Amino acid sequence: MLRLCSRPLERCFGSIRNDVLLWHTDLKQHASGDFSIAVVQANSSLEDQTQVFTSPSATYIGVYDGHGGPEASRFINTHLFGHLHKLASEQGGLSTDVIKKAFGNTEEEFLRIVKRSWPARPQMASVGSCCLVGAISDDVLYVANAGDSRAVLGKKGSGGRRSNPVVAERLSIDHNVGVEEVRKEVEALHPDDSHIVVYVRGVWRIKGIIQVSRSIGDMYLKKPEFNRDPLFQHFGSPVPLKRAVMTAEPSIEIRKIKPQDLFLIFASDGLWEQLTDEAAVDIVFKNPRRGIAKRLVSAALQEAARKREMRYEDIKRIEKGTRRHFHDDISVVVIYLDQHQQQHGSRSDRFRGHNTVDCTNAPVDIFSLNAEEEEEVPLHLGS
Repeated sequence: MLRLCSRPLERCFGSIRNDVLLWHTDLKQHASGDFSIAVVQANSSLEDQTQVFTSPSATYIGVYDGHGGPEASRFINTHLFGHLHKLASEQGGLSTDVIKKAFGNTEEEFLRIVKRSWPARPQMASVGSCCLVGAISDDVLYVANAGDSRAVLGKKGSGGRRSNPVVAERLSIDHNVGVEEVRKEVEALHPDDSHIVVYVRGVWRIKGIIQVSRSIGDMYLKKPEFNRDPLFQHFGSPVPLKRAVMTAEPSIEIRKIKPQDLFLIFASDGLWEQLTDEAAVDIVFKNPRRGIAKRLVSAALQEAARKREMRYEDIKRIEKGTRRHFHDDISVVVIYLDQHQQQHGSRSDRFRGHNTVDCTNAPVDIFSLNAEEEEEVPLHLGS
């Protein structure tokens, strides 16, 4: 068994400067390029979790945007990659089936946690998380998504005189019923429920409660027995369910990495609420690599401040919890794809030293940065 991140902290964590709620690691290597991570906390407890696993043969990227509490995203952070690695090893590599099974196994394990904690903490049935995963192996990219986090590719333009030098291509589906196609999909799955999606407090919501249609967790919207239990009804209003109204099954995009593919941006919806796909890709393309994820987070925070007629410096002074009124938790991972970029040298030259297995996790909670807690819950991968 491999125990990752149970090593000197400076190898696992980046730095926190200026904005006490902002964490980042400027630049590290994966098997065929560089990567950068940044996270800013807005909620009282950080509900986003982010990680990058690297090995000589594969790179995994995870962005988990929790809701209702941090428990589901933290659980995914310590279990999903283990399932992915084990299943890929058993079945001869990554595939759509492997990824779906990894999501499904993680969902089932979290359901067992919810059931065990039920008498003392019935509210665990209402905790959930969006789950965005990227995997790169043998120059093939897999993007799996359940929820409204997003993966965007930056690639070279067509080269015409008026074309942009870089263009953005969205690689994931936002499973949010604010998107008409998603809303119609949910309605089609529940033809006998005229109130499956309703417009509440300015947005479309499933059963008037939640905007995303796919997640890990949210068991009270997947298992009717939780809603019917009097214990849960003491905690929250019952939701009449005939069957599950959400699913943990991800949508999956598979593509061969091409010479024109430059970099990938994986981020929670906190980034995309402030920046367009094109704006984010433009920032990455035009700026140095070191600290690029932090630069994206800073650009999003500056935009959030502008909308409120404030400065980013003003937002920095706002405490966690209160800060959620100004922006969401934001997690960003930028992955550079250098294997076909001859100007950086061949893969064997540039990344010859990258023959180790490593996992970089953002802190469980940025404000407290409880390092001891991080070391106690390492990621386990089957050998």
